[in-house]
Amino acid sequence: MTLAILALLSGLVLLIWSADRFVDGSASTARHFGMPPLLIGMVVVGFGTSAPEMVVSAFAAAQGNAGIAVGNAYGSNIANIALILGISAIIVPITVDSKVLRNELPILSLITALVAVQLVDNYIGRFDATVLLVVFGGLMVWTIRQGLRQRKDKFAEELEAELSETAMPIGRALIWLFIGLAILIVSSRLLVWGAVEIATSLGISDLVIGLTVVALGTSLPELASSVIAARKGEDDLALGNILGSNLFNTLAVVGIAGMISPFDVGPEVLSRDVVVMSILTVSLFLFGYGFKKPGRINRYEGAVLLTAYVAYTAYLLATAF
Repeated sequence: MTLAILALLSGLVLLIWSADRFVDGSASTARHFGMPPLLIGMVVVGFGTSAPEMVVSAFAAAQGNAGIAVGNAYGSNIANIALILGISAIIVPITVDSKVLRNELPILSLITALVAVQLVDNYIGRFDATVLLVVFGGLMVWTIRQGLRQRKDKFAEELEAELSETAMPIGRALIWLFIGLAILIVSSRLLVWGAVEIATSLGISDLVIGLTVVALGTSLPELASSVIAARKGEDDLALGNILGSNLFNTLAVVGIAGMISPFDVGPEVLSRDVVVMSILTVSLFLFGYGFKKPGRINRYEGAVLLTAYVAYTAYLLATAF
């Protein structure tokens, strides 16, 4: 048990560190090759910040730990909206005025509905995974076209400022990219092993571990980047991190895990976790979407989101034993 806890904690620390290095390296590399800032933010950084969830869920699915794979993806989505966006909005109210981001909110709602439909039979098969990955590919094509057309988007301007602050030579960028990826893989395997051992020792499901400890750990890169962006007044960057990550988690993370090894999903995932994820997604749409003027997620709404996360996590832990 002690060794498993050490593996879990060291895996989380290494995962966070390597994900940060991987994002910096990949974003700087893309910038050197002339990729538009908006495209870097929504594709390169999106992949980078969701890399922990992707790698962890892929290893979990390959090892037959479906609970960690799906719990990590959906738990991260819940943490992204309720915990990370809630904390960010409490620090500084977040204005939503980017057309690209405003378009993503209803898309995220529709994708969440797709998840609910797929989980009616409590199973994610390769057909389901293929649908998720095809939708993901379509969104990437759409994002690339938007990025090439709207080079002067506010989100792009905020990201360009961030990229300028972390600029590095191409050689160093490539080194950090590969080192970050290598350690990301190693730390993910360590994290999954520790999580499975702890769940077994405590007699709780790996789903609960995936929804709580693993999901929180893999979401920490988004927490750091969103809070920093909120403090700097970079509202679209803070919200963009959340929306992009949730799209990646729902489509790519679950899709990749399902393609590697189809898995059964407990009925509580649909009746509890997807319901919570859906409510939070709709609340994000209602809080942040301005119909005739820029939307705004204020401190009160941020506190509501944070309270919802605490209540959800407390319920999971209280019913886990």
